[in-house]
Amino acid sequence: MPVWRLKNAPGFRRERRSGGSMTNSTYRVSGATGEWEVVIGLEVHAQITSNSKLFSGAATDFGNEPNTQVSLVDAAMPGMLPVPNQECIRQAVRTGLAIDAQINKYSRFDRKNYFYADLPQGYQISQLYHPIVGEGIIEVQLDEKDPDSETSKIGVERIHIEQDAGKLMHDQHPTMSYVDLNRSGVALMEIVSMPDMRSPVEAGAYVKKLRSILRYVGSCDGNMEQGSMRADVNVSVRKPGDELGTRTETKNVNSIRFLQQVIEYEARRQVDLIEDGGEVVQETRLFDAERQETRSMRSKEDAHDYRYFPDPDLLPVELEDEFIEECRASLPELPDAKRARYENDLGVSAYNAAVLTADKETADWFEAMLAEGAKAKAASNWLLSELFGALNKLDKTLAESPVNPAQAAELLGLVDDGTISGKIAKDVFEIMLESEQGAAAIVEEKGLKQESDTGAIEAVIADVIAANGDKVAEYKGGKDRLFGFFVGQTMKAMQGKANPQVVNELLKKTLG
Repeated sequence: MPVWRLKNAPGFRRERRSGGSMTNSTYRVSGATGEWEVVIGLEVHAQITSNSKLFSGAATDFGNEPNTQVSLVDAAMPGMLPVPNQECIRQAVRTGLAIDAQINKYSRFDRKNYFYADLPQGYQISQLYHPIVGEGIIEVQLDEKDPDSETSKIGVERIHIEQDAGKLMHDQHPTMSYVDLNRSGVALMEIVSMPDMRSPVEAGAYVKKLRSILRYVGSCDGNMEQGSMRADVNVSVRKPGDELGTRTETKNVNSIRFLQQVIEYEARRQVDLIEDGGEVVQETRLFDAERQETRSMRSKEDAHDYRYFPDPDLLPVELEDEFIEECRASLPELPDAKRARYENDLGVSAYNAAVLTADKETADWFEAMLAEGAKAKAASNWLLSELFGALNKLDKTLAESPVNPAQAAELLGLVDDGTISGKIAKDVFEIMLESEQGAAAIVEEKGLKQESDTGAIEAVIADVIAANGDKVAEYKGGKDRLFGFFVGQTMKAMQGKANPQVVNELLKKTLG
């Protein structure tokens, strides 16, 4: 059967970097013999969003009691045969399409043989030789909050599907370890990057962008703290321009901060080891978050050590064009396209567009405001400053916001139509956070409606001018900055309820 490989396919351009020519890739580790370049590759394990496991009907919910989500297949009982979950195949294909990767119409499951207490079968079902997704590319912005920051393109070598192992629990008994098989058989995508990253910042940006894409697509929730997304970090060092050095692999890193610490520590350790006359050993390491260091776990095995062979219980996966196109049609608007639309069509600033689209939840909240009639520029500014600032003080997430998008749009609408001023809107928002009332109801109840009656404002201006004759003389004598004084006095006299635009126009007319 033919295997689809991406060689030099039309329209697909691989951008390789040499020796750190880009600004961010000048990250170096200094040693006694000069500077060393760090080379980084990542293997990200992303739990596929599905209601059941890869080869069984057992549930995949997080946080349930140990061993309550285990089928006979997951426990490797004799005679049990795996049956592939089509939704897991679909989600992997959608993920590949989202990063412009080659979708392999033919793929195959292999057995990776090794023994561990949390692996009941004695082997893991994976895809070594014929993965479902081939080469793709992810473009990252090194500072997601700075639209003018450096960008780089990170190659993805492959995405393959495999089953997760169970979990060993060492803290339940003083002399024994327990095994929880709830995760045994859960579907994973292993997303393998090229060794294209050259700094901790670049690696962190890559994982953030990948997580954002997965969340937009809906193929993984990206919750690293729950273990549904984690990374194996491959690090090597070399003199700029030299061949790749020997790499180490640090397993199961579950936060971006830890990932960057692993890279910094490993790069420093390897440079010191080489310069002291030692040699880097290809091995698997673990990260100790408390000590912020890695330690050796075992020597790094090669593929032949696992005795891979095609799984005899599973047929090859053969995809039809129609299925692939259905997957493509199901994709949502992805972060880069959404960001461009916000800037070009909605007039949102480049900075705001970058922050809004970095996280799907934020973009969805923003678009819900627009659906309720809010204007894009005002909505983006208010969401990223007023709401985020308030939630930060309350130590709440966007999902926990006491104010919903419809209420936010109503508040901005009252400012836009002149019912309240921007200053009063801040006071109304504070009340909304506490009471969860709508903005219009608060304005009506508190009598906060902005005064635009020119007659009433003219009367107050007359009083202000009469009480400040000396200031009027100074203003007419050339001290233009006193105009702000008259605006402030008028607004104060009207308890902040006067329409500022009307006040400015009438003062200019009155003062001449």
